[in-house]
Amino acid sequence: MEINGAKIINTFAEAFPIWISRVILTAVNKKWAYEAAVEATGFASSKIGCPCEAGIEGFLSRKQTPDRRVGISILICSERKNIKKNVAERVSQCVLPTPTVSAFDGLPEAESRFSIRMHYFGDSYEERCNIGGRKCWRIPIMEGDYVGEERFGIVKGIAGGNFLVMGMNQRLALSGAEAAVTAIKGIKGVITSFAGGIVASGSKVSCKNYFFPMPASTNHLYCPTLKAKISESLVPDGVNSIYEIVINGVNEMTMKNAMKTGIKAATKKGGIMYIGASNFEGKLGPYKIHLYDLFK
Repeated sequence: MEINGAKIINTFAEAFPIWISRVILTAVNKKWAYEAAVEATGFASSKIGCPCEAGIEGFLSRKQTPDRRVGISILICSERKNIKKNVAERVSQCVLPTPTVSAFDGLPEAESRFSIRMHYFGDSYEERCNIGGRKCWRIPIMEGDYVGEERFGIVKGIAGGNFLVMGMNQRLALSGAEAAVTAIKGIKGVITSFAGGIVASGSKVSCKNYFFPMPASTNHLYCPTLKAKISESLVPDGVNSIYEIVINGVNEMTMKNAMKTGIKAATKKGGIMYIGASNFEGKLGPYKIHLYDLFK
């Protein structure tokens, strides 16, 4: 199978279940909403070594936010037992200190919910209030008042969906990967949690070095510089650079749509020779997203 001249390898991406919370951040302008979103989604690229996975989902107009200010939505992804802690830490330590920013629940219809008890920061000076029909707290701070929700919904999502962009050199492969991420950014319900949405150091679910502090190591099968050194290399002939696009989504359908959209965008750039995907013989998760099926 070929898409825009690039060969699609007959393989699948392996993904795993995860719990997701959507947090809506609003501010006096887009700049401060974005600053808060970047801070709140920091150190959250991979569950391998980060406390959670998180990323920016998209900007919101005044009509889409509870307080009718410009906003941005982020997704925070984690195991269910840790999701409350991750949301609480990021709202209290990253959002609350940011000028003019408020945090609201982005999943108001979710059945599963938790409270992060932000009002305790008010030290008994906090007051209840209603914003856009939502129960919020008004907390006095040096700037004026912080106003926002403290109850958030969570839904079961999917993480680790991926595809590999393979080019004859680094410049062409990176250009294709960048195009893929740009296209995916317009899709609601997904994030690409790594820096710039692109992974240069794809990993596998194992490590030979006992002293390495993470249960993962370089995905040697897809390292172009090892092609001539290992018999089991999966790097196609002519490929000298590979980038991985990893996606988290609120459901499998949204994930598949993002993968398909990203692959189409990457291959339109030209210079992309192959599109593949990472899988680990079921060691990572139960979902198998076959690349061929995306284009049937």
